[in-house]
Amino acid sequence: MARCLVISAPASGTGKTTLTLALARAFRDRGLAVQCFKSGPDYIDPAFHTAATGRASVNIDSWAMTHELIDMLTARGGDADLVLAEGSMGLFDGVATPGMSGTGASADLAEMMGWPVLLVLDPSGQAQTAAAVATGLRDFRKGVRIAGVVLNRVASPRHEDLVRRAMEGVDIPVLGALPRHAPIALPERHLGLVQAEELTRLNDLISEAARLVAERIDLDAVLQLAKCDWTTSGTTAPAHVNPPGQRIALARDAAFSFIYPHILEGWRAAGAEILPFSPLADEGPDHGADVCWLPGGYPELHAGQIATNGRFRHALRSFAETRPVHGECGGYMVLGEGLTDAKGARHEMTGLLGLETSFAKRRMHLGYRRAELTAGMPGHPQGTRLRGHEFHYASILAQPDPPLAAVRDANGAEVAETGSRRGHVTGTFFHLIAEER
Repeated sequence: MARCLVISAPASGTGKTTLTLALARAFRDRGLAVQCFKSGPDYIDPAFHTAATGRASVNIDSWAMTHELIDMLTARGGDADLVLAEGSMGLFDGVATPGMSGTGASADLAEMMGWPVLLVLDPSGQAQTAAAVATGLRDFRKGVRIAGVVLNRVASPRHEDLVRRAMEGVDIPVLGALPRHAPIALPERHLGLVQAEELTRLNDLISEAARLVAERIDLDAVLQLAKCDWTTSGTTAPAHVNPPGQRIALARDAAFSFIYPHILEGWRAAGAEILPFSPLADEGPDHGADVCWLPGGYPELHAGQIATNGRFRHALRSFAETRPVHGECGGYMVLGEGLTDAKGARHEMTGLLGLETSFAKRRMHLGYRRAELTAGMPGHPQGTRLRGHEFHYASILAQPDPPLAAVRDANGAEVAETGSRRGHVTGTFFHLIAEER
């Protein structure tokens, strides 16, 4: 029998990531093979999962992915002793209009795969009411099974006792409680948690979290409640992804790191060779590559350095004279004329597109995107329909080039971030998740 859990909560900010990492490491320390997944679009959490387990974590998304693709991606957990899928936002939070196999809610994954849910509840400012919240979540949607709860940020032993007694009254198991001032929080940044490679003490933080969880959570009970009837499809083949070229020069460093693992796996499975280079180290794309791809990341934090890295800028411009170059979100901004940082300083970018962006006036752009290409881009011909998401705080000051795609949000409303094209160069603000099939 399989053992799987979806780690979810009533809302964001309750400690799902920290608990997922702590449980993953605690069970790994017991000698178990733990496979993590991330529900929804997120680049950062899977890297933390990988650090905690030693096994690559990938995203699974019911709005952007078919049931078949989700089955293929989750099959890599078939040989694990425990599967932990970290949810996003609240358990039932998704978009209003369903996508390929659901609304993007973590509950979609729980029901689709038959995985029980472990709730992380923050009872700050309440006691017995926490049981009412848990009961409402348990009874809200048939087919989603709440296995138990972990209490996070409990104020005192008395507080914990009050909540536990209330949970007993509604027959919801409490598997443990973590104190309010537990010293295991991970630092954050404006797009979420900082990236795994930026935390030199990451392993120590995860180990400390695992130690605390092993002391305060009944791990044997967690394993017992994680039992389910899930079986994999039997195939662990990478997802089918059209590579943008045979030899792909991929920008890869602290400024360009947002690309989904299943995309890279799909490129390699299709026979493509990936040639990483670092714009921050003033490197250009490999001369032997036939396409260059600049993923998203945090270019605004390194805009000054990018602006002064002459070898990178010259090499990329030379490359674009004869071969395709594509940028996603942060990569798209770097392909533009200029980027104004949060302090109001403008930095000259590569000028391959006319895009001008600014972080001086922060404005969140967040949500799923459905794009129909009005012109081809690397790996996808004109007319292809793509599914992805947009998440950034940059404002468009100018976007003068012809649009790359007709882009709509999850409810079908048009969005202004259409992407751009000029010569061999294309760019989008949305991050590609999957081709619509």
